[in-house]
Amino acid sequence: MGTVLARRRFPGRRLLVALMTLPLAFPGVVVGFMVILLAGRQGVIGGATEALTGERLVFAYSLAGLALGYLYFSLPRCVVTVMAAAEGLDPALEEAARSLGAGPWRVVRDVILPGLAPALVASGAIVFATCMGALGTAFTLATDIRVLPMVIYTEFTLATNFATAAALSVLLGVVTWLALAIARIFGGGSVAAQA
Repeated sequence: MGTVLARRRFPGRRLLVALMTLPLAFPGVVVGFMVILLAGRQGVIGGATEALTGERLVFAYSLAGLALGYLYFSLPRCVVTVMAAAEGLDPALEEAARSLGAGPWRVVRDVILPGLAPALVASGAIVFATCMGALGTAFTLATDIRVLPMVIYTEFTLATNFATAAALSVLLGVVTWLALAIARIFGGGSVAAQA
C-alpha cells in the first residue's frame, strides 16, 4: 500500500493518504472506542449481521477486536515508513529487470522487496514497540484478555503491588528494547533513524 501511494498519482490520493494517517492523531482510547462502535454490543457490524442472519456478531472485546484496534492504530506507522522508502527506490533497477525479461512478480520479489526490506523491518519494529505500550487501546478492548500493559496497570493501581508492576514494566521495556535491537541488526541500522 505504501509503495502504491508513493509512486502512483490518482484522483483522491491525497485524501486517501490523509485518511490512512489519521490514526496518528488519535490516542489509543479513541481507537478502542471506534472498535466498540463498530463491533461492540450495540455496534454497526452487530446490527448488520443481526439483520442479515438473525444473530448479532460482537467481537470488540475479544482478541479479534484487540487486533483490529492495534491494526488501525499501527497502520499509519507502516504506511508512512514504507512510503518514504518507496520514494527512495531507483526505478532504473526495475526497468533493468524488466528489460532482462523479469515479469511483474519477479520484479517485486527480486528488486522492490529487497529495496524495501529495511523499511519493512523498521516498520515492524515500530509497530511492535507501539503495541507493547498501547495502554489506551488495551484498556478499552481487553476486558477478558490479559495483555501486559493492562496487567501492569492492574498491579499498580488496583492491587497496589508496586514490586510486581515495576518488574513487569522492566520486562516490557527489555522485550521492546530487544525487538528494536534485533530489528536494527536485520534492518541494516535504519531502524534507529525510523524509530
